[in-house]
Amino acid sequence: MNTRIKSILTLAIILSAIHVIANEESLNDTIALKEVVVTGTKVSVSRNNVPLTISVIKEEEIQQSSESALFPVLSEQVPGLFITERGITGFGVATGSAGQISIRGIGGSPTTQTLILLNGNPQYMGIMGHPLADAYVASDVKQVEVIRGPASTLYGSNAMGGVINIITKEHDKEGYTGNGRIMYGSYNTQKYMANGGFKSKKFNVFIGLNHDRTDGHRDSSDFSITNGYISAGYKINEHLKINADLSLAQFDATDPGPDTVNATAGETIDIFRGMGAFTVDNQFEKFSGSLRLFYNFGEHTITDGFHSNDNNYGLVIYESYNFFKGNTTTLGFDYKNYGGLAENTFAMHGEGITFIDTSIYEAGGYIFIQQQIGQKFTLDGGFRLDYHKVYGQEPIPSIGFAYHALPGTTFKGSIAKGYRSPTIRELFMWDIANDSLQPEEMINYEINWLQYLLKQKLSLEITAFNAHGTNLIKVQNIGGVPKYYNTGSFRHWGLEFAANYTPIENLKLHANYSYIHMSDPVPATPVHSVFISGTYTLKKLNINLSLQSINDLYLLTDKEKIKESYNLLNARVSYNCNKHFGIFIKAENLLNEEYQINYTYPMPKITGFIGINLHL
Repeated sequence: MNTRIKSILTLAIILSAIHVIANEESLNDTIALKEVVVTGTKVSVSRNNVPLTISVIKEEEIQQSSESALFPVLSEQVPGLFITERGITGFGVATGSAGQISIRGIGGSPTTQTLILLNGNPQYMGIMGHPLADAYVASDVKQVEVIRGPASTLYGSNAMGGVINIITKEHDKEGYTGNGRIMYGSYNTQKYMANGGFKSKKFNVFIGLNHDRTDGHRDSSDFSITNGYISAGYKINEHLKINADLSLAQFDATDPGPDTVNATAGETIDIFRGMGAFTVDNQFEKFSGSLRLFYNFGEHTITDGFHSNDNNYGLVIYESYNFFKGNTTTLGFDYKNYGGLAENTFAMHGEGITFIDTSIYEAGGYIFIQQQIGQKFTLDGGFRLDYHKVYGQEPIPSIGFAYHALPGTTFKGSIAKGYRSPTIRELFMWDIANDSLQPEEMINYEINWLQYLLKQKLSLEITAFNAHGTNLIKVQNIGGVPKYYNTGSFRHWGLEFAANYTPIENLKLHANYSYIHMSDPVPATPVHSVFISGTYTLKKLNINLSLQSINDLYLLTDKEKIKESYNLLNARVSYNCNKHFGIFIKAENLLNEEYQINYTYPMPKITGFIGINLHL
């Protein structure tokens, strides 16, 4: 009996057992899944009615981690999602960097197949086409919604493998609040955070400031970053509100180089990134929507002479209308213009050379319809037509359903196309570029079972998916000349599981697992990933223990395949002395494992931190 058949039979047995237990639950129980999400439909809707598989990471879970960077939290909490790291803090950029994002083995290298959104606005470098993980800090975040699977119908290019929508905080209570945190730990690692908000009637503002620095656990692995964020909103009336936000990040990262014989440290990079947006939202009885203008920009300087200025700007507009009972129809349009200048100032005996100085645009329009049929069945369907300056038109359909079989029992299914347009780097930059490239494409099939049991104290989610991608962009050496070509295909299938259990009021348990079978293994993707955590609260004391087990993580897949497996045991204990002051200690890698996530970049062994939290 092959592995696929065994997995399907195991899944069937588990689902049957759950169904039996579900039937024993009281039919008067309300559906416990009350999480409201916006990423899967563009409008606020119960996660229970969205056919896509969406993980929701709430502010409480993010803040309890005491992480300053956001992405390590996501890598633990979301099944099927993995993000590479290279040290005690800081992902870095260019050679030796980390922060590569993979959802179900789809992400690209660097990350171009997974779309990062900040409050619904696309985030990636104008030239290279990928986000920078260091630009997103945990303390500014209210909630993160992750679509595990393609969402190109709504979001266009780069949403081929999935979407991570980072929703920032908005001060919504009258008066003001303030928070602060100071941390110190191994390798002279220092982390400082301060944020606060103010609301007076129709006006609100939120401001956050973070600073991290470390000497690093290896020679020449020091890192320093300062992040600032401000958001201001005004409610014009009960139907209209406006909001503006700005995020800035300045950081310096050093590449310690590979940990091999006679290896030397790499380059140091100085980066400045900025992200701004202006939004007008409307909310009426029968229709609602948004107009968003966004602008991303950055400057990168590397000690080998590389220098770039890039930008990515555009607009997102959509409006949803309830034509009749149970119907929501959304019409949307978005436009993106991205590009910039890349050069080497040391080349040509100091006179410099320009690699690229250009921009391209993409525009797309779509219709998305959600129809509730009776009390139990919801049907979704969408179609998008994208236009790219270089390669032309691309049609992108999707369809899905959600069926509420019993109170607390939901089945979902979807078929969706994902795609990614080539980046400026792939089309035009350096001799390796190819301006004849076509978009990458993928079709994803998935089914999902979401179940609440034991009077809603236990939630279970099981997902099976099968993704087939074609036209992948890879470097091929033809006639001794390396160049990007559309070649190759992949087929990934797998299972994902997530569970949350609250056996008693002050104890919360969480577990998730993912298995990914890849026809052609890719880096930054483990075959098996397990995360288990427990949080116990006793009055002012909070104790958290977590274990992450990674098996068969592919580090290298080119000439030879190199894999890594490891187990990370982490602990955190906090005590709130009073409502204004608290202390905490945390330790990571308590098993003192030797492991690496980026090839030839060993991670630190056991590390420890101590900190204080302040609240006004």
